[in-house]
Amino acid sequence: MVAGEASGDLLASLVIPGLQSHWADVALQGIGGPKMKALGFDAWWPQEKLAVRGYVEVLRHYREITGIRKSLLHRLLKKPPDLFVGVDAPDFNLELAFALKSRGIATMQFVCPSVWAWRAERLAKIRQSVDHVLCLFPFEPPLLHRHGIAATFVGHPLANSIPLSSDNALARQSLGVSSHQKLIALLPGSRTSEIEHMTPLFFAAARLLEKQYPGVGFVLPVAPGQMQLVKTLQLRFKLPQNLILLSGQSHTALAAADAAMVASGTATLEAALFKCPMVIAYHMPWLSWQIMRRKRLQAWVGLPNILCQDFIVPELLQEQATPFALAKEISVWLETPNLVEKVKMRFTDLHKQLTQDTSELVTEAVNKIMASHA
Repeated sequence: MVAGEASGDLLASLVIPGLQSHWADVALQGIGGPKMKALGFDAWWPQEKLAVRGYVEVLRHYREITGIRKSLLHRLLKKPPDLFVGVDAPDFNLELAFALKSRGIATMQFVCPSVWAWRAERLAKIRQSVDHVLCLFPFEPPLLHRHGIAATFVGHPLANSIPLSSDNALARQSLGVSSHQKLIALLPGSRTSEIEHMTPLFFAAARLLEKQYPGVGFVLPVAPGQMQLVKTLQLRFKLPQNLILLSGQSHTALAAADAAMVASGTATLEAALFKCPMVIAYHMPWLSWQIMRRKRLQAWVGLPNILCQDFIVPELLQEQATPFALAKEISVWLETPNLVEKVKMRFTDLHKQLTQDTSELVTEAVNKIMASHA
């Protein structure tokens, strides 16, 4: 298995127990993060090595990343696995899967690349590289089937692990936040480049909100391995007064918060599953943005909006992502309770739709692929 960032580590960790219960002696190894390692996964490289976003940033780390892929391929060909599972990270994993599949090794991709949102040209690469795709969203398998790609909707593991109704009072109690205090979660992403770009923006917006709402609190769950970076940014930028830093614990932060500022990505879906109103914001280096926006196929970037096919939460992208705009959109959530109730109902419907026995469905699909290659 290869999981290239924090979201992949989380997704893999939620299905690994099912594989272990089906095959008691299964050996799980490759590239993964702390959640996978806690379940006995043997990580040959830390996932942080692959957690790079954007075209320009990838070029900067290109030699190291391709070196890891070359070394990993050599190791897997020397002692071929029964199955290779790429967990998200399609730019890294599809190349690796293609090389393995061409040598007769069974390959799967867990998380369909977002070909429905941008870069539809990757469909051909998926077909050539993997035997089966495990899809998180119900509309993905029909799309892949039309292009000759075997796929199964397995639901989203997060929908199973997050309760349909979370305990806001308990989460606030664990953070030492009163039931009356307004609390905003700040989720600037898990990759180094995301954190560097988004955290100062979120801090600036938070300081504006402090002027509007005296006593408002903020909670920032820091991704694994990124605490030192966040603390460095704290020294460089003026902070909001009531800021709680957490090591991980994004679920506690979202369960406790009245609203959230979230960098586009899996965290937007986590916020939706916690029924937390949010503002989705994203900013990246100019050249990466110019390349990416030309490949977009949909009007939406955030997963909750894409899944609902509607702007149910605001998106502030690139030059729109200003501290003033962020603070303004957060204030709408804080001051419009009827709007909050409506979006919570949409999020509840979405949660139910994505809830499947993911671990069992993944295990069944893996069993079929293994049997066909026996």
